[in-house]
Amino acid sequence: QVQLVESGGGLAQAGGSLRLSCAASGRTFSRYAVGWFRQAPGKEREFVARIARSYGITDYDESVKGRFTISRDNAKNTVYLQMNSLKPEDTAVYYCAAAPGAGSRYPDNYDYWGQGTQVTVSS
Repeated sequence: QVQLVESGGGLAQAGGSLRLSCAASGRTFSRYAVGWFRQAPGKEREFVARIARSYGITDYDESVKGRFTISRDNAKNTVYLQMNSLKPEDTAVYYCAAAPGAGSRYPDNYDYWGQGTQVTVSS
């Protein structure tokens, strides 16, 4: 029902910014919550942020709170992750995922996943 494609990754300097985009197919995108996850080499996939279907409800991992901002534009079928004050430890492959209902911090709650986009932060 939903196909997701991440973009916007690349190389950034510490303290710099990147904006990731998650573009969804179809016209049912607004029915899904969207989460961002990341996975660094040798580490488990971890929750980054999520956004509900409406009312601007968001949730962030402590490691990114105050630096990252998730937003969505349902008219464009796109969710964004604005990443500011980047740190080398933010280096990872970033995935967006869509979940029916409210979503959660847990990957198993998400039905659809993108292929990921690499973010590398140099010091």
